[in-house]
Amino acid sequence: MVSELARLFLKLGITSFGGPAAHVALMEEEFVHKRQWLSREKFLDLIALTNLIPGPNSTELAIHIGYLRAGWLGFAVAGLCFILPAFLIVALIAAFYTAYASLPEVQSFLVGAKAVVFAVILLAFERFAKSLWRIDQWKELFYKNTWSEKRRVLVSFIFIASIYMSLVRGYSEILILFNCGLISLFISARFPRTRTHELGTLFWVFFKIGAVLFGSGYVLLSFLQTELVQARPWLTQSQLLDAVTVGQFTPGPVFTTATFIGYLLHGPVGAVLATVGIFTPAFLFVALSIPLYKKLETSLHFRAILDGVVAGSLGLLFTVFWTFGPEIAKTALTLGIFTVSLVFLKRTRFPSAGLIFLGGLLSFFATKI
Repeated sequence: MVSELARLFLKLGITSFGGPAAHVALMEEEFVHKRQWLSREKFLDLIALTNLIPGPNSTELAIHIGYLRAGWLGFAVAGLCFILPAFLIVALIAAFYTAYASLPEVQSFLVGAKAVVFAVILLAFERFAKSLWRIDQWKELFYKNTWSEKRRVLVSFIFIASIYMSLVRGYSEILILFNCGLISLFISARFPRTRTHELGTLFWVFFKIGAVLFGSGYVLLSFLQTELVQARPWLTQSQLLDAVTVGQFTPGPVFTTATFIGYLLHGPVGAVLATVGIFTPAFLFVALSIPLYKKLETSLHFRAILDGVVAGSLGLLFTVFWTFGPEIAKTALTLGIFTVSLVFLKRTRFPSAGLIFLGGLLSFFATKI
């Protein structure tokens, strides 16, 4: 049973392109429809549970499935086997990048690839916003008086507040999410720098991010921007976008962006430490959530805090566009690739990884003309 679990999650880790939504769809096909290990209702319960805790949701879903299938050994095997292929692939790409990223040909490819990644992130923002507000027209916010509509007003306020705290006040992401959670709980109660890459610091930075990141792997970009570009100028903004591009282009968890960054900063050892640091909280939170699931699920106070944290995460995702948008819009080529990619992604089911590759090829050949 454990060997089968390992084989299946290694296969998913190698073939699951497209980000968290694609990962969940592949797991549903494999474990609900094909093998019938879980009912659809139980699968949806597990998805809901992963949304209640920080960390990479698709990885946490894999860990939960492993636990249900083979106990604590399955818990470890499923998570590690889902992460391992992406870790190895990203580490190899990081080694290539370290050696050859200065070549004009590589930079030409990355220009187009990053423009497509920006379109992918924008669509992720749209999906998360719709799921958070569950409305089609903003005007509905001001004409309803039910609790669900008051909730929408609340998360809208917190979303705007998180943008203010980030762009105007310059608060850290952790402080922003903490404040957003407290604001939501308080309001809902009224309604019944150094340049050295020291290894310990490297591990702690990624462990901290993995322990507090709600919303999606896409919000990761905002955390990394603060920790590695501003607070510790270890990377340039261009290098950070390159890292996120690699995380999008490769299969498996988007959080393996940490592998790429760790390799850039401290070689293979840094890649291992950054990866272990960012994924360890996922295993810890899943282990803690197994016995507490029913209690957390029915806690109105906890859900109020969660609403605020998720709305704050969405605001942080918005700040990503504000920060990196000028880089995408500075040339007609990148702006054109971004626009076409956005339309293509919205109207087709073409894999985002394939589109990122095509965007890179387009910019590569465009520079040769």
